[in-house]
Amino acid sequence: MIMQSEFKSLREIPPIDYYTAGRRTCAGCGPAIGYRLISKAAGPNTIFIGPTGCMYVANAHQFLTSPYSVPWHHTQLGGGGAAAIGIASALRTLMLKGKRKPEDINVIVMGGDGAMADIGLSGLSMGLSYDYQRLLYIVYDNEGYMNTGVQASSTTPWGATTTFTPSGKVKPLGNTRYKKNVALIAASHPNVKYVATATLWPPLDLMNKVVRALNSGGPSVIHALFPCPKGWFTSPADTVMLSKLAVETGMWVLWELIEGQFKLNYRPNPRKHVREYLSLQGRFRHLKDEDIDKMDKMIEEEWFYWNESAKQEKLILPY
Repeated sequence: MIMQSEFKSLREIPPIDYYTAGRRTCAGCGPAIGYRLISKAAGPNTIFIGPTGCMYVANAHQFLTSPYSVPWHHTQLGGGGAAAIGIASALRTLMLKGKRKPEDINVIVMGGDGAMADIGLSGLSMGLSYDYQRLLYIVYDNEGYMNTGVQASSTTPWGATTTFTPSGKVKPLGNTRYKKNVALIAASHPNVKYVATATLWPPLDLMNKVVRALNSGGPSVIHALFPCPKGWFTSPADTVMLSKLAVETGMWVLWELIEGQFKLNYRPNPRKHVREYLSLQGRFRHLKDEDIDKMDKMIEEEWFYWNESAKQEKLILPY
């Protein structure tokens, strides 16, 4: 396997796009920006798999158009895990039988939180039990079922209002469930080579984690937070700013697990109050000051475990 090189600066990002014009995503769409960065990092020898979700509906659902300049394959909502195994297996078999020249081909599943954290979680788990190289599952997490009307998923944060968890007289808080941590679930698989979290900021962090995942020698997972202007009720201009604030407030923790060794990639110092992140989003507008302070306290308590994990270089579960 030939190892891809990491990017040392923004100047090294290739100008060519493999996720191009012709898409119908919303202005400021976080997953679309993420798709562009990820495809640049992976390079041309890549097959993308797209379970049903925002990036399927907006990119390839109608009119037979496609923004992809590399092979792309649609699967049913819960089928990303199995489809990736099938493609990786077929490529290996064809190369072993001499029916295809040996080469490194990336197989990347770009599944949303509905496709990877909810309906397709079992397929993701199954994929991590195999030994296929250059097989990467990316959970692009916009924290809800955005293309079907902004319904809550298991990664919707506590306190957010959605059409399934509307803030009102009966439940003024909105969503009362706590966000599922898909990266921690992935890290519990004994043979997984690489697990990481990422967001749109800083961009090189996301791109280099894609490179490390593909170089890791086995199945890997990146759980990426990608803001959604439609479902978060935010300005399209704030998408990258929200990614940055998610990290700087500690609401989203950047870490990676390489062959079982934990590494904290960013420690906000000083950590900003979560109010700065929430105040830009309409889905949290109903929260009272005491609710926001409670959320900030939960973040502070959780960070004890992240710091301890960094100190010991192994994951210590915060829950």
